[in-house]
Amino acid sequence: MAPPALARLLLDHPFADDEGLLYTAGRSVTRGGAVAAAQATADDLRALGIQRGQGVAVRLPNGPDFVTSMIGVWLAGAVLVPVNPRVSERELGSILERTAPAALVGPGGIRALDVEPSPDPRTYDPDTAFVLWTSGTTGTPKPILHTHNAYLELLDRVLRPLRGGKGGGEARRPPTPNLIPVSLALNAGLYNALFGLRAGAALVIMDGFSTTEFARLVRRFAIRSTVLPPAAIASLNADPAVVSLAPLKYVRSITAPLSPRQARRFHDRFSVFVLNGYGQAEVGEVIGWTAADATGHPEKIGSIGRPHPGVEIKIVDEGSAPVEPGQTGELLVRPPSMAAGYASDDDLAERLDAAGFLRTGDIARADPDGFVWLEGRASDLINRGGNKVFPEEVEEVLRLVPGVVDAAVVGASDERLGEVPVAYLVTSRPVSDAEIRDHCRAQLTPYKVPTRFVRTESLPRNEAGKVVRSRLLAGAGRPPVEAGYSAPDERP
Repeated sequence: MAPPALARLLLDHPFADDEGLLYTAGRSVTRGGAVAAAQATADDLRALGIQRGQGVAVRLPNGPDFVTSMIGVWLAGAVLVPVNPRVSERELGSILERTAPAALVGPGGIRALDVEPSPDPRTYDPDTAFVLWTSGTTGTPKPILHTHNAYLELLDRVLRPLRGGKGGGEARRPPTPNLIPVSLALNAGLYNALFGLRAGAALVIMDGFSTTEFARLVRRFAIRSTVLPPAAIASLNADPAVVSLAPLKYVRSITAPLSPRQARRFHDRFSVFVLNGYGQAEVGEVIGWTAADATGHPEKIGSIGRPHPGVEIKIVDEGSAPVEPGQTGELLVRPPSMAAGYASDDDLAERLDAAGFLRTGDIARADPDGFVWLEGRASDLINRGGNKVFPEEVEEVLRLVPGVVDAAVVGASDERLGEVPVAYLVTSRPVSDAEIRDHCRAQLTPYKVPTRFVRTESLPRNEAGKVVRSRLLAGAGRPPVEAGYSAPDERP
């Protein structure tokens, strides 16, 4: 049986066997070593009796072993079930129960699984590559099934315009290593590992983000472009110890929307252009920037970019009618390919309209040049007596208050207005409500100013760095959301 498409990204990688391919801060693995390790994992899985289409969970720290185990799972004809090593035993049990893998690869080796109450391993469609999860920011995470061929199309969809129309392994020159600062168990990390291999690049993998370590790795490997989640960008903006990120030129923002203020601040401080992007775990990246757009449209910084080749979008009102250019509405997308469905009772088809466009649940607008601007999640929108409040806009204003380190805004129930905004704040010093309220009134329409300010030691965030608003809603006097779809964890 021929190796699956995504496994070939390692087997067909253009590096020589003795060239370094996988790096961490203190370790390196050559291409030949990576191929040998992947084949050894495949042999061990076959010896254990793993059958084609069965799931194999991989619970390893970020590093070369995760990458080679992933490829080994595919060489054995199995389906990857990535598991973040930081999840609790309870969460691990839930993941294994819902995906029913036949084996688990961990730091101690490979072992067969007999998971109650469903001890029989599940057999997936032969083309299934892996099971990923929505981020669970608005409800219960859903397991998504991605196929080898569809995910390869997703990679080339983004890579092709960056290469001026060339695809596959036809790069004009060897690219700089792909620096991966997020967990490989997340869509963002897995995507960027495969993206780097598809581009013919080496991978530099961080196990946990540190501003100073990130800057050191950028210098050491002469990184010209990389990816960062908004929380990491904000941390770099705020760290006085990091004075330069040279030779970095471009950063692609991933996992969650990045505000225009943070993007401009990052550009002004480090002379690095932030290329925003947009996607969801079900469709991959569908909207983004190219270097040509960055050069030609610097005034658009803060936009999520323009649709990738082959991707169609439309923005509709509550009645599903297209809105006028410049008006806000729900963003719908139709890419050339998307996930095969969910490994659960959820039906992906329920999110499609009659023309096959996926309802993203995100509110956006498109300008006359085709650049798309994200306003927020429809499920996060606060309706204050008929006036719409986007939490992200208020949060950005709150973070500009001296002493406010982080902020999240949710809607609390109100008998008269229906909902009112409530702010949860992490502060580095005492800041009075009056000071915060005056700051907000100077920059926001009155109805957008929070009615209450709650201090907290930290905000609940998932591994992608996004605030889990459902955990704050109960405290704000509103029942937490039990179902829904997440914004891109998924923004690859």
